[in-house]
Amino acid sequence: MTATLRARRKLFPVAASIATLGTVLAVLPFPTSALAQDKPLRVGVTAGPHAEIMEAVKKVAAERGLPIQIVEFTDYVIPNQALADGDIEANSFQHEPYLLNQMSKTKWKLTKVAYTIASPMGFYSGKYESFDALPTGARVAIQNDPTNGARSLQLLHNEGILKLRDPKSPVASVADIVENPKKLKFVELDAAQLARSIPDVDAAAVNNNYAVQAGLDPATDAILSEPVDNPWVNIIAVREADKDQPWVAKLIDAYRSEPVKQFVETRFKGTYIATW
Repeated sequence: MTATLRARRKLFPVAASIATLGTVLAVLPFPTSALAQDKPLRVGVTAGPHAEIMEAVKKVAAERGLPIQIVEFTDYVIPNQALADGDIEANSFQHEPYLLNQMSKTKWKLTKVAYTIASPMGFYSGKYESFDALPTGARVAIQNDPTNGARSLQLLHNEGILKLRDPKSPVASVADIVENPKKLKFVELDAAQLARSIPDVDAAAVNNNYAVQAGLDPATDAILSEPVDNPWVNIIAVREADKDQPWVAKLIDAYRSEPVKQFVETRFKGTYIATW
């Protein structure tokens, strides 16, 4: 340190301290649990219905002083990775069993803060008008991720089409099938590809957001559907460190508001069902 600089610090000790503090703050990362008042809340969704609903939420939230930036994703893995990494503050696209399964394989510290909509999943076919009409040895496409694949198999188990070793397991797989009278042959694909696979297989399980995006009507086109009261209700998720932040309650209130409920009922006509 030069004599001149030492002299200046003696004359301006407070200024020197402020300058040093400014340097430290400049290199420290912005805490992920904080949300600057002038920054929009980044909410991850999958393209399609979840994105449309979040647009309605965004309007309500804006009227209540909470700006939202919608970030769209095309698969089911990246939205949770982005949330864990701090690239977004919340996401709304999945059910809780899927989140819990993803967290069991990672170090992510995420949590559900609210239920949103129910979207009964269904099987679709370009060749048959009912699942019972499928021939012996039919090729059936299901999701290749554990929880959604288990969801499809559980539906078939509950309908008596096959039997699972543990029908309540959220990660039941084809390997857990203990009875398969129709000798169905399962083709496991990425969830986003299933709607496009319908012409190539005898039937395919398609999550509602992808079904609607592909122009299918789950209420009339599905040859087999889940009941409405199923355990796969969608949720809003945030980082555990953020769950008590004021903006979380504001986001939940905006989502579970009457205008958003009316939008869901009018736009989706029972395909997606508000849980509030």
